[in-house]
Amino acid sequence: MTLRVALIGYGFMGAAHSVGWRQAPAVFDLPDAVEMAVVVGRNAEAVAEAAAHWGWAESATDWREVIARDDIDIVDIVTPGDSHAEIAIAALAAGKHVLCEKPLANSVEEAERMTAAAAEAATRGIRSSVGFTYRRVPAVTLMRDLIAEGRIGTVQQVRAAYRQDWLVDPAMPLAWRLQKEHAGSGALGDIGAHIIDMTQFVTGQAIESVSGVVDTIVKQRPLQGSGSGLAGTAAEGFGEVTVDDVAIFTGRLAGGALASFEATRFATGRKNALTLEVSGDKGALAFDLEDLNSVRFYDRTAEEQLQGFTQILVTEGVHPYISAWWPAGHMLGYEHGFVHQAKDFVEGIDKGVDAHPTFAEGLAVQRVLEAVELSAGDRSRWVRTDREDALAGAGKEN
Repeated sequence: MTLRVALIGYGFMGAAHSVGWRQAPAVFDLPDAVEMAVVVGRNAEAVAEAAAHWGWAESATDWREVIARDDIDIVDIVTPGDSHAEIAIAALAAGKHVLCEKPLANSVEEAERMTAAAAEAATRGIRSSVGFTYRRVPAVTLMRDLIAEGRIGTVQQVRAAYRQDWLVDPAMPLAWRLQKEHAGSGALGDIGAHIIDMTQFVTGQAIESVSGVVDTIVKQRPLQGSGSGLAGTAAEGFGEVTVDDVAIFTGRLAGGALASFEATRFATGRKNALTLEVSGDKGALAFDLEDLNSVRFYDRTAEEQLQGFTQILVTEGVHPYISAWWPAGHMLGYEHGFVHQAKDFVEGIDKGVDAHPTFAEGLAVQRVLEAVELSAGDRSRWVRTDREDALAGAGKEN
């Protein structure tokens, strides 16, 4: 059987997903063949160039026509978040398997409708999944496995951060990622969603409550030209940034542990710095995306003279996904997560199951994002530290 893929959208994520679809059949022994059938975009000339560059058989400009075609089996959505729900629901109704980039939607309501559509489609054998690709970095999957095996004992605390700096320059133009109607949210949804999902994935626990704050540091940016695809823009002038630049929040996991989260696109000098550390009563694990072929492990049960964080180089054949790649010690990169994603999605179709994360898991992340925004909007939760009554009570016996 051959699975014919339609990629809806192009750009950075289009390139990454194209690498995944192109390489997965060459590296892994997939149960079905994969054909890169068509890539879709609004600009006919640009999407045709993308098709030729990335290896798609053809290009198109109307996604509705493409998902109506009988020769399309998989619809892969890499468009801005404001179109995820419409495309995914239509594709599922048309009997297409759907892979949708994260975050699943721009709102909980949209994510709920998408999850309901996926559940109905599953009764017809139609599979779906969300593209939280960092789950498929071998070191992150190993981290999940070690925690599930009890290697660090009971999870007591989590620290997660995703820091970038590409918006530090106030002259950076007003792109779609900075407009709420297109992106849903800013750093919170764009990169914060990753550390929310990764925390829930590796610990196996839901984030049940949150308290946080968000901020927009540069509130106006130069407008892009009319070719940007942003409605009403011009070659000069400024427009309002309607999403957050930074989000900082705490969360309580289902098991009771506290977690801290930071998502920012204003961490000067940090290009793509995602870090996650999980502490337990028997040990700890730490991951850094800038060193993505390793995970650091602390074994509190070891002899005292042997204690200390040790590096596990995650390149052995026994490690997740690695057996299909290179000899031990030969490194993988960012693009390999997308290859693993394509592999898992195709295998899920063959087995009749949804590859993780499911739309339901994507909805769970959306609920956390909404809860952070609600918390940040409730300024009454701020408690000043210079209140006279607080100072007056300091040092008094109870």
